[in-house]
Amino acid sequence: MTAGLIRELQTVLGSQPLLAGTVTSVQSDGVVVTLPGGAAIRARGSASVNDVVFVRGGVIEGPAPALAPVTIDV
Repeated sequence: MTAGLIRELQTVLGSQPLLAGTVTSVQSDGVVVTLPGGAAIRARGSASVNDVVFVRGGVIEGPAPALAPVTIDV
């Protein structure tokens, strides 16, 4: 029963997390997004330097609000 609930939750939420970060570099094939923890990831899509964007699965999904980041360690 538990495995079925977990599978159903993953279907609703998706397997890739939604990340928010700031564009720090624009390349010919996408952008570099710096996450609140300091990690940098490459993402496909277009944005300008200093834009705050949502990224899922290496693709920019759209603009994100420029809020103070909160990191929660579990």
